[in-house]
Amino acid sequence: MEHMELNVLYEDNHLLVVSKPAGLATMGVAADRPSLIAMARQYVKDRYKKPGNVYLGVVSRLDAPVTGVTLIARTSKAARRLTEQFRERAVEKVYWALVEGAISPVEGECVDWLAHDERHRRMWIVGPGAPQAQHARLTYRRLATIERFSHVEVMLETGRKHQIRLQLAGRGHPIVGDRKYGSATAWPSGIALHARRLVLAHPVGGAPLVFEAPLPRAWAELGLT
Repeated sequence: MEHMELNVLYEDNHLLVVSKPAGLATMGVAADRPSLIAMARQYVKDRYKKPGNVYLGVVSRLDAPVTGVTLIARTSKAARRLTEQFRERAVEKVYWALVEGAISPVEGECVDWLAHDERHRRMWIVGPGAPQAQHARLTYRRLATIERFSHVEVMLETGRKHQIRLQLAGRGHPIVGDRKYGSATAWPSGIALHARRLVLAHPVGGAPLVFEAPLPRAWAELGLT
């Protein structure tokens, strides 16, 4: 992982947008372990010949087994403005998932309350009055059925930890490869959840931006592009 090259989708003085591979933590790991943020800092240092510490702020964080668009701010002002867009739900967040079974109905909304189980490092669906319960909402539509799987597009309205993974699994359709939430099917690398597209306003000037990450090879082998 240390020798992996950063897959840059877009960059300017305010933003660095990359496509994260499966198995790489976004951040929050020991200094001797690889992470996306460490790779991004090294990339900026080398490309722009910056001495000393490089400021980068992760705005959209993905779980280690998840792939796709990851948004990084290059200034604290950009980080603050982008975070505000996410807080106000002004950002369109589109994920693609392969889930087990034929999901039904073909379009729907998932609304739950989620809570974090620190001991088991996972999330649970709980009642609204449970301690530290967080409201979680997404909508989905089935794009295709491939073998015994459903290809699903998810519009994420809130951004809770493991939200898509748990909410779909809770309805009997775990994401392929996601053993933590009940999948019995292997996936070549990570899990079959991909942050496909982000649509937002540029933090300086407000121009509309659309970022889309190409699908990993395992998806292409199923005929998806």
